[in-house]
Amino acid sequence: MVYTQYTEKMIVIKLMLPPISPAAPKPLYEQIIDGIKREVGAEHLPAHTPLPSFRALAEELLVSLITVKRAYEELERDGIIYRKQGLGTFVSENGAARSREIKHRHAEQLLRQALREGVEAGLRPNELLRMTKDILSEKEE
Repeated sequence: MVYTQYTEKMIVIKLMLPPISPAAPKPLYEQIIDGIKREVGAEHLPAHTPLPSFRALAEELLVSLITVKRAYEELERDGIIYRKQGLGTFVSENGAARSREIKHRHAEQLLRQALREGVEAGLRPNELLRMTKDILSEKEE
């Protein structure tokens, strides 16, 4: 998904989001949050970059205004974006760092859960470590 916004200075801003689908396991607003966090965390959207209005993004993604509003509110609560009355919504100064911090915590939770599952399945620590190294080496290839 590509969203292009022209600002007063005619700077083109592109917001690349994966397709948003009601068939996906996550709610629509969480899919929007994940996409924006990914873009901000990868620094494709630098600090103070304007984001699309609620209405423009809702139209582009074919979702309700309430869905986009909910996503933006959560991103603002997490410190990734900020809103200025009458001016719009922007990436916060430390949005990239906040996005990576949140993803780091989430990755740690998932890893803890996976290790717990492995232990419950009877895997020993050295087997879990080997499995982890194997999976990481697959990513490098």
